[in-house]
Amino acid sequence: MRRVRYSVAMSLDAYIAGPNGEYDWIVADPTIDFAAFFETIDTVLMGRGTFEIALKQGSGGSMPGKRTYVFSRSLRSENYPDVTIVAGDPASTVAELREEGGKDIWLMGGGVLFRSLLAAGVVDTVEVGIVPVLLGGGIPLLPDLLDAVHLGLAKAETFPSGIVLLKYEVRRDEGRHSS
Repeated sequence: MRRVRYSVAMSLDAYIAGPNGEYDWIVADPTIDFAAFFETIDTVLMGRGTFEIALKQGSGGSMPGKRTYVFSRSLRSENYPDVTIVAGDPASTVAELREEGGKDIWLMGGGVLFRSLLAAGVVDTVEVGIVPVLLGGGIPLLPDLLDAVHLGLAKAETFPSGIVLLKYEVRRDEGRHSS
């Protein structure tokens, strides 16, 4: 089964974007191998807000060579031919994608979509690049989680820029501690 990987940059005080969606605080670290990450995925998932930010960057909202799914009740498919707009239940769509053959699936940005997919049990890893900055406000990593989700540390890396990358596996056996 394909894995859904929530991989995101976050400030030390747990924001994934500033109050107006800004992300200019994310420092570029040339020692982080983004090309290796992109080789492991073939599908990208994002909510409407993240998609609209991608559109402003001039990419058409999609990534070359990657299938892109945007979860939105307000966007119309005919206006965005390079992506698949999903107005229905995100969890059932993602469950179907996980069953297909292929590489991993990147859940990109969007704390609200992350929360709903995490609660539905279809997120496999949480990969957070902690950027050494305190924003004091903004869009939180995880707004209003209803139930605790247990994680097991898979990897921790530090980079010259001060970024700390933490990779966790979502534990399906709640209440047990990893060793």
